Amino acid sequence: MPTMGALHEGHAKLIREAATRATFVVVTVFVNPTQFGPNEDLAKYPRTLEADVALAFERGASLVFAPSNDAMYPDGDETRVRVPGTSHDLCGVFRPTHFEGVATIVTKLFALAGPCVACFGKKDYQQLRVISRLAKDLFLPVDVVGIPTVREPDGLALSSRNRYLDANARASARRIPEGLSLAWQAFDRGERRAGALAHLVRSRVEPVAASIDYVSVADPTTAQAFDDDAQVGPRALLALALRIGGARLIDNVVLGEDPAPIANFIEDRR
Repeated sequence: MPTMGALHEGHAKLIREAATRATFVVVTVFVNPTQFGPNEDLAKYPRTLEADVALAFERGASLVFAPSNDAMYPDGDETRVRVPGTSHDLCGVFRPTHFEGVATIVTKLFALAGPCVACFGKKDYQQLRVISRLAKDLFLPVDVVGIPTVREPDGLALSSRNRYLDANARASARRIPEGLSLAWQAFDRGERRAGALAHLVRSRVEPVAASIDYVSVADPTTAQAFDDDAQVGPRALLALALRIGGARLIDNVVLGEDPAPIANFIEDRR
């Protein structure tokens, strides 16, 4: 189970799930420098190794692997792994080097682990698809498993970056699962226009977001975005990335597969 640390209950769920699938569970803690772009939050990304180790063992880990940068990227390192199609849209537009860094470090970790089951959260859905694709394409002996997003009681997806939010920003962030839930309800009623589904989310988050990278409807297998006038099928990925209170937050729901982020959400139009 690869992580960048700052573990929370979402990671705990991954560890527990991994323990049901294997007798030996390895949790990696490594803040991977190659997946951060210029002016991103590498320097301030939370590093809580002691607490991470305690949580990992408490929840069922057999080993915590926390290597140094030099161990994972030794002198002269130059090989990189790219998955250009699956990583092209959504976050790939705004973080053009991000998924190359993710794919490279995960391939290295898979090489060290050997045959295994690898558990990844569906909150980072495009990442999950990129890793599934590279494992398949490179014939790696790895079974990549996606685990449903863990949410707070009000629907906000658990994330290490949530700790950047002050009280006001945290209240504003609730608009994210609200917007996704509105679109989920519309899809459930038969709405299949990609643009209309995205608009429901955007109209909900726009008033509170400092900026919006994207609100997109995409193919749930390839992560390739649909045009606004496209009619989607029985399953569709609805994903977003935006900034609230200085934190870049991502979230998604696979329409036709996932439950609504907030069950029975009723929009307050006051």
